[in-house]
Amino acid sequence: MSDPTLRTPQRPAVDVLVVGGGPTGLTLACDLARRGVRTHVIEAAEELPAGSRGKSLQARTLETFDDLGVTEALKASGSPFPPMQTWRDGERQGEWWLIEPDPEAPVSQQPQQWLIPQWRTQEILRDRLLELGGTLECGARLVSLSQTDACVTAEVARSDGGRRVLTVPYLVGADGSHSTVREALGIAMKGEDRGLRSAVVADVRVEGLDRDHWHIWPDDPPGELLLCPLPGTADFQLNAKITGDDFTATPETVRGLLADRTHLPSDAVTQVRWSSFYRPRTAMAERFREGRVLLVGDAAHVHPPGGGQGLNIGVQDAYNLGWKLGQVIGHRAPDALLDSYEAERRPAASGVLDLSTRLYRAGRKPEDGDQARYRGRVCHLLTVHYRDSELSADARAHRSPAGVRAGDRVPDLPCVTTHGARGHLFDLLRGPHFTLLAVNGAPPRVPSGVRVHQVTSGPLAEELGTGLFLIRPDQHIGLATDNPRDLGPYLARMGLRSAGT
Repeated sequence: MSDPTLRTPQRPAVDVLVVGGGPTGLTLACDLARRGVRTHVIEAAEELPAGSRGKSLQARTLETFDDLGVTEALKASGSPFPPMQTWRDGERQGEWWLIEPDPEAPVSQQPQQWLIPQWRTQEILRDRLLELGGTLECGARLVSLSQTDACVTAEVARSDGGRRVLTVPYLVGADGSHSTVREALGIAMKGEDRGLRSAVVADVRVEGLDRDHWHIWPDDPPGELLLCPLPGTADFQLNAKITGDDFTATPETVRGLLADRTHLPSDAVTQVRWSSFYRPRTAMAERFREGRVLLVGDAAHVHPPGGGQGLNIGVQDAYNLGWKLGQVIGHRAPDALLDSYEAERRPAASGVLDLSTRLYRAGRKPEDGDQARYRGRVCHLLTVHYRDSELSADARAHRSPAGVRAGDRVPDLPCVTTHGARGHLFDLLRGPHFTLLAVNGAPPRVPSGVRVHQVTSGPLAEELGTGLFLIRPDQHIGLATDNPRDLGPYLARMGLRSAGT
């Protein structure tokens, strides 16, 4: 895993300093860089964080990554999840699926949960960031920060002993559950002890198992143990729940877990490439913003890994915040636009805390078909909406109470436009801009920062109905209206002035 990061960035100025080089921080940095926002990421470790960790990419995350231009690389480096294989007394007990597809899920061109080690996702995002002109500096940690109404001052210490001070318009903490940024701001994490068992996760090389299944030894006591083959590697990810909090993850203890809970001997583990012991908890930051400093991902909310939500919810935080920072910095939108970040993402994060806790406690049971169906319905994140946001305005005179509303993720349905474009909507939306859909009607004039598509037929036209639909850069409907005059005031709030004003 080579790491061609920039050690000494040679840029005269930075618009946004992102603290933390995990998937959340790198997603935000990519989104900002493609908008022309000068973005620099610092990561305290000498290289990008190791370990397969969050190996599951949900449908909504894959849509986000497609918009950022990294889907091809992710697909080449990953695979669909294999079926589960249950073992008891050294015998195979049959295969089954952990997640059953949801037949009622919103249409997506990325419907399949994708398996890829987190370290590889990070490498792909890093490469995209550098391609877009952003910079990444490993071995650099935040020491302190202060801010005024105009800027943030951050002191950064390097692992080689050097120190420097950066003054930037905005700083974003994407530095995990033990966030230095959050602590520097004095923002408390509020949570509760839900009595969840601790666990070990490790990347291991194992002999004697096929790589066509996700292997599980489900019996408790002593507790379930799972080995999932990681595509593009010879590794498996090991997961095992632990009773008590005094476990130390070492190659020897990891081998001992395998010998105690499976039919395999300890020497079947030929390498332990990375390991971690953790105590699951649920907590939420008291606030996600303090002036010109914002928190995303685990820095803002932490929860157990049930349902594969952690990496994904952080990516969605970044996708929500990126375009808003872009409008404020690049288009002089009111700074108050950034307040909508917490207003929209806090409810989504709260829902994930409850969901991941339930799924972590339930575990993975081959006989529990209801859990497989439940996971299929709730894990894809395609139904997350912002209907209650002040950025969601539905001014249509006639709309179905059960239909699509402002704040919803716009349906990625096939459509036909007057320019002859045919295909799914998200293919037309790809990019950092706003998009106006004029369905069964003529579009009005709009600023140059808004793309326009006149939709004349197809399933999308049938689903939305006649009207004007302004789609935010994160593919949610901001404004739905029958009246072109509603566009000007809304666009002005986004820093986009209507033509002729």
